[in-house]
Amino acid sequence: MHRPEIGVDIEKIQLLLSFKMQGAHLVSASFDDYQSLVDAVSLADVVICAISGVHIRSHQILLQLKLVQAIKERFVPSEFGTDPARMEEAMEPGRITFDDKMVVRRAIEEAGIPFTYVAANCFAGYFLGGLCQPGFILPSRERVTLLGDGNQKGIYVDEDDIAAYTLKAIDDPRTLNKTIYVKPPKNVLSQREVVQIWEKYIGKELQKTVLSEQEFLAVMKEQNYAEQVGLTHYYHVCYEGCLASFEVDDDQEATKLYPEVRYTTVEEYLKRYV
Repeated sequence: MHRPEIGVDIEKIQLLLSFKMQGAHLVSASFDDYQSLVDAVSLADVVICAISGVHIRSHQILLQLKLVQAIKERFVPSEFGTDPARMEEAMEPGRITFDDKMVVRRAIEEAGIPFTYVAANCFAGYFLGGLCQPGFILPSRERVTLLGDGNQKGIYVDEDDIAAYTLKAIDDPRTLNKTIYVKPPKNVLSQREVVQIWEKYIGKELQKTVLSEQEFLAVMKEQNYAEQVGLTHYYHVCYEGCLASFEVDDDQEATKLYPEVRYTTVEEYLKRYV
């Protein structure tokens, strides 16, 4: 489904056409036209939403409430990050992302719509490319700033792998009305471990600077609202280790449920930047 308000966004048009060339059937529907949403979702067995929840781009999580009104079949809402149900103690202003996702979850469950929630942890493109440094998406060959001691574990997942596990889950009765976690065992690494993999590739040790928790929070307060939201998420991942602080049962962990999917390791992912 695509929105008719796409205008002259040529990159979005090209993306949609690439989907069509791969066999997708494009359907136009608008969040401002309820009947168009009903007509669109009636064509599908499962609705997977990938609407943006990133404040530095466009945070539109609550628009999904209009989809909830139209859906009767299985719904996979736009989450694909940290499990919001585990972030009740998250800091302001970043907690708005988790709070909004929980609003959508409650609406889904109150409507009795079958669901699957996908907690995919850290998008590799945002975290690995910048060696887990906020504001960077390409790795430096000279220096890196470590967040705290750099030893808190994160979980990094290639975006294509997130899609593959999501598609596996929507046809699986084992994941119905459950949260599944994408936690590839080889990708549960600290920032220091990610940096060491990069240093091995480039054949040199990076100059390292340590940013303490207090310094990070002070810098964060100087940023605009959208930046603060994103930095709050980095804080919980890199200073508190929120992603790897709990165990996941095998029947809720994607790599255990679908061992046939060959996921991209951190080492493989970083090689593209060499």
